[in-house]
Amino acid sequence: MEPSNYKKKAVWKPGSQPNSGWFQGGGVLDDKLRKAESNKVRIVVSQDGTGDFMTIGEALNSIPKPNSKRIVLIINPGVYRYMILSTLSISSRDFTSTLSINIPKTLPFVTFLGSASHDPPTITGNDTAVVIGGDGIPLGTLKSATVAINANYFVAINIKFENTATHEVGSVRGQGVALRVSGTKAAFHNCSFYGDQDTLYDHKGLHYFNNCYIQGSVDFIFGYGRSFYEKCYLNSIAKKVASVTAQKRSKSSMGSGFSFKDCVVTGSGQIYLGRAWGDYSRVVFTYTFMDKIVLPQGWNDWGSRKRQSTVYYGEYKCSGPGADLSGRGGRTSDPVWRFFRISGFLQSLVPLFDFIAVFVKSLKECVLVGSIRLRDCPNVLP
Repeated sequence: MEPSNYKKKAVWKPGSQPNSGWFQGGGVLDDKLRKAESNKVRIVVSQDGTGDFMTIGEALNSIPKPNSKRIVLIINPGVYRYMILSTLSISSRDFTSTLSINIPKTLPFVTFLGSASHDPPTITGNDTAVVIGGDGIPLGTLKSATVAINANYFVAINIKFENTATHEVGSVRGQGVALRVSGTKAAFHNCSFYGDQDTLYDHKGLHYFNNCYIQGSVDFIFGYGRSFYEKCYLNSIAKKVASVTAQKRSKSSMGSGFSFKDCVVTGSGQIYLGRAWGDYSRVVFTYTFMDKIVLPQGWNDWGSRKRQSTVYYGEYKCSGPGADLSGRGGRTSDPVWRFFRISGFLQSLVPLFDFIAVFVKSLKECVLVGSIRLRDCPNVLP
């Protein structure tokens, strides 16, 4: 269960403007994004029949393809079940995945907006990587997610994403992903992600996570993404030794990495902040509270000693009993601030900040504390 106080206040006051430094080309926004934000369509999803559709899938199927408008799906409270397997025999091939939420590349500019943050809608499933798909072969990690985002410019606010497969089963059946995001310029605000093994597949693209709760045990944030996590609560449910991140940057030329700022790392078990899934894995934690569950060495090379000279794992001004650098073995001896200033990683996130600026601007009339009042959000709804 998530703590009641994990979300920090995030207030956009009327009349406030985004930081001009977030914009590309001297203040020129992404033209596709600008046009989409000026053409919004509102669709209400409610299981009680009071909305436009009763399921998220029906609402998505109603959108003409290719889409060029900002489509806001206002999702009322409820549990929306997808890819549910109530019982499973590992040796049986009778179990097939029949339903998931998959937003294709032809549906950019989609927003999932939970109508009330105190009672967010839950999108849940319990599929795993070895479940047999409709084509008769295992889904694999890529297709096992309860929700898969393949489109660009996706936004989620006040949504709970969940995969209920446990690690005891997941270790045999494979990963159980709650959300996979493969499109670029995606943003998640006041969302929660619940799973066990491989909860959040930060697959590829530019992504922003703000005031989010992310729970899991084994590599519960993983992928190739170039992503910024701000004010997020990372909760381990590991029973033994596990890892928060498994970042997959496999070449030195890849503009890929995870950056965590003002976050909390806590929970159960003993955990590494990250283990090197890729030869050039890159993860940085700044201004983050680390509980005692963080192992003294902090990081893991995934059994490949050569990666110790090619990965970049950094910590800067973190706090808590797990932030003691004395056991890190020199892996964070170089000032992390040099990484920010010289490597160009934050500069590589400029296109993401451009998107964040529009995201913030569209919510500037809203006060996102407690609940979001739709009548006070003229820039979110058409």
